[in-house]
Amino acid sequence: MYQLIKPLFFRFEPEKIHYFVTGTLKTLNKIWGVSSLLKKIFTLDDPRLEREVFGLKFKNPVGMAAGFDKNATSIAELSNFGFGFIEIGTVTPLPQPGNEKPRMFRLPNDAALINRMGFNNEGAEVAALRLKHLKRDGVIIGGNIGKNKLTPNDDAVSDYIKCFDALFDVVDYFVVNVSSPNTPGLRELQEKGPLKAILNTLQQRNSKNNISRPILLKIAPDLSDAQLDDIIEIVKETKIAGVIATNTTLSREDLTSQNKLKAEAGGLSGKPLTKRSTEVIRYLSEKSGKAFPIIGVGGIHSGVDAIEKLNAGADLIQIYTGFIYEGPALIKKINSAILKM
Repeated sequence: MYQLIKPLFFRFEPEKIHYFVTGTLKTLNKIWGVSSLLKKIFTLDDPRLEREVFGLKFKNPVGMAAGFDKNATSIAELSNFGFGFIEIGTVTPLPQPGNEKPRMFRLPNDAALINRMGFNNEGAEVAALRLKHLKRDGVIIGGNIGKNKLTPNDDAVSDYIKCFDALFDVVDYFVVNVSSPNTPGLRELQEKGPLKAILNTLQQRNSKNNISRPILLKIAPDLSDAQLDDIIEIVKETKIAGVIATNTTLSREDLTSQNKLKAEAGGLSGKPLTKRSTEVIRYLSEKSGKAFPIIGVGGIHSGVDAIEKLNAGADLIQIYTGFIYEGPALIKKINSAILKM
């Protein structure tokens, strides 16, 4: 069904159709019986799919990556499609509009997207308020946090603290995003010194009423082996819960799309990232001796892609671009493939 209507969706600008579709789903979800019907069609409930990772119990290992639901507005609708967990954000302390439009581009020949959204969001307090009144329905919620564009890197830790404090009571885990290519200078925070400072500071605050939240680090696929070695060392030293591998890439290698599209600035996601993200997962897993959990993301468009990530060392996986190209049936297909492993 989705493949029949996808060509119509793809006639519109990506950002406009995103808000149209999510708004339509929200309206449909208010109609009696629609939510139950969608769950019946798309959800695969099986206790064999359950995973316990960094102290949290996931009903299945397939999650929605950050970026799709920046402001925690679509969790109920996404839950109907069978996700085991949903990551909101990236959220910043203050609301910000993000980069100028257009800022998202489809590359259909490559089954890919390029985005330079720039952390457009309504701010941490707004997201926290929405989550406070949300009916969870068993889905795990992650909070992906970043810094505001105008905050100097020297003051970045204060932005991460503000987001951490605002969301602490309403999310199940945190993701520190220092790997987006769309906020000037942000990836400089992946360097050893500033990264350890951010993570250690958050870990020191990671106790409230004797409760702590797992903290993960989201890394870029463009890191060298030496930089990945530093990441392993930092994760072990700071004792954070794990790593999400990977964010979008700046590489445009082997793309078949028009040069005009390839030249667009921003992070590339989708099938061109499949191989590299899997390589990063395998490197981290093997080099660390499986010392920490890994959430694998990047170019998952099928059950086969998901299995490759899991076999490489991922404990959980996330999708985004694959969801756009393959539709909501992808979650069930992946879970079905996992059951056959």
